Amino acid sequence: MSVEPDEPVMPEVRDDAPEPGAQAAHQPHFEEERGGAGVPDDFQRLWTPHRMAYIKGEGKPSGAGSGDGCPFCEIPEMTDEDGLIVARGERVYAVLNLYPYNSGHLMIVPFRHVADYADLDPAEYEELAKLTRRSLTALRKASGAQGFNVGMNLGHVAGAGIAAHLHQHVVPRWGGDTNFMPVVGRTKVLPQLLRDTRQILADAWPEHD
Repeated sequence: MSVEPDEPVMPEVRDDAPEPGAQAAHQPHFEEERGGAGVPDDFQRLWTPHRMAYIKGEGKPSGAGSGDGCPFCEIPEMTDEDGLIVARGERVYAVLNLYPYNSGHLMIVPFRHVADYADLDPAEYEELAKLTRRSLTALRKASGAQGFNVGMNLGHVAGAGIAAHLHQHVVPRWGGDTNFMPVVGRTKVLPQLLRDTRQILADAWPEHD
């Protein structure tokens, strides 16, 4: 049985309705409300002062030695909560990246201060592989990750931010997670605080392979 569609309802036209765009133009910006110099525009500002530490290079070691302020050597001395450690093995640990590409961006790091993958001893690279595999399991369970970028940047010329201490990245990926924000705006929008992410992944971390 077919039903004839209703007549389309035309929107009511009001004489006092503002012109398109007029309402937005008359809404004061926060900068205007507090005073200051500048010309208002249509852009919204996403203030991220915590990123200044990354821009200034704070937290990076002053040299190549383990005693030169290497964060990967200092993190294991912290509590799991303060160091954002998700899991600890005998020779390797998993920690959240402080500047993640996506929520759940992990790094698998040997406790020993070593720069090159070829310099790992057999027990270290075996456990590094084991924790990498467990990280994939935890991320799938906790966040339904659809794919991963897994790998290392060895050496400054290869893009390693802290080249003196080897670390393997595990980045969860989802369809549509790359959009205009990171591509054009160079901004990542992260829907979850790092401490919350750490706890969720720690709870999802498998005890055995």
